Amino acid sequence: MKITIENAGKKYNREWIFRKLSLEITSPSTFVISGSNGSGKSTLLKTISGFETPSEGEIIYSNKKVISPELIYKQVSYAAPYIDVFNVYTIQELFNFYCQLKPLKNDIDYKEFLSIIELENAKQKAIKNFSSGMKQRVKLGLAILSKTPILLLDEPTSNLDRNAIDWYQNLIKNNLEDRIVIVASNNQKDESFFCDKEINIEEYKKKS
Repeated sequence: MKITIENAGKKYNREWIFRKLSLEITSPSTFVISGSNGSGKSTLLKTISGFETPSEGEIIYSNKKVISPELIYKQVSYAAPYIDVFNVYTIQELFNFYCQLKPLKNDIDYKEFLSIIELENAKQKAIKNFSSGMKQRVKLGLAILSKTPILLLDEPTSNLDRNAIDWYQNLIKNNLEDRIVIVASNNQKDESFFCDKEINIEEYKKKS
């Protein structure tokens, strides 16, 4: 898998969030997007995901051949605090729905998934009754375990306690192979400790 970013920029109203970003990312690669709070790390991640459209330049996804924009979602799994899950569902209902769109690695079934995210005791509850930390486990579990070549994580340890942070770190370490993984983070020690390349968004504000 390859993501080619060509002179990309994104602006809201008259403010450029980032500009003149050119980069070629091939799998396997692990990147952290760094920058101060409010600098636009999430905006860049959304733009890389295809959720946001660049204001200038372009982002091209290819796997031997170019992938059309409407099919990019099949290649990407994404977890972020601002991405909601269907709160009226139970975990099993969400799992069944999600797997229709994106299968999980190694044909993980519901029972195994529930064990991996360590929420067996909550299997009968509607997700709306989960704590924020429990919801984050569900989102991270689905994203990280998806059979996708691109994994995007925005502040993955948000709402997680120390035990859950350790759980996340073990899960991500065991699911990096042959993927492009990009993490937007201010907490590199806990969240993007495995990343060996960096995109500092502050550098692409100076070019606006």
